[in-house]
Amino acid sequence: MNRETVQELIYQALETELGGVQVYTTALKCAQNDELREEWEEYLEQTRHHVEVMQGICRSLGLDPNEQTPGRQVVRHKGEALVRAMEMALEEDKPEAAELVACECVVDAETKDHQNWELMRLCAEKLSGEERRVLTEACEEVEEEEDEHLYHTKGWCRELWIQALGMPAQLPPPEEEKDVKTAIGAERAKQSRRPSRREKAGQNR
Repeated sequence: MNRETVQELIYQALETELGGVQVYTTALKCAQNDELREEWEEYLEQTRHHVEVMQGICRSLGLDPNEQTPGRQVVRHKGEALVRAMEMALEEDKPEAAELVACECVVDAETKDHQNWELMRLCAEKLSGEERRVLTEACEEVEEEEDEHLYHTKGWCRELWIQALGMPAQLPPPEEEKDVKTAIGAERAKQSRRPSRREKAGQNR
């Protein structure tokens, strides 16, 4: 194990969670669908807790949560860019388009976040003692929520695009209805998608 790189991963994971708070805060300003807004409100609260979890990991492993590394600064810049993208969309005064941009930005942020936790799980399996315990316990607490954040929002993003294109969409998406937590589950949910009764009725008018 490259200890320096493990520490860098932890710092980047903390910065990703901090940026995630800002991403969700801005995304909520863009949300038009009530169910999506409710979901993102939940994810925002969970992400705030994930910040606390990452800060706890740093303290337990003797790392300074305020330590700045070049990689961490890049992560912060990317998060700020996502926030700015949503702000630009809001300035256009096209609510549905801004909601789509927000979905894409959340997916971008959660893709990095999800990978961070997968990598920390791999690190935990190779470490020993206190390091193994700290990372394992954190992953067990957070990983399932991160799965939901990514897979459910990807579903929302797809269905909102389908709706915007003028085709029958399934809202909430099947990932949400089936409460998927794995990549396999998300793919199966995607394959099972179907228009809702309300949308079918609209097509038949």
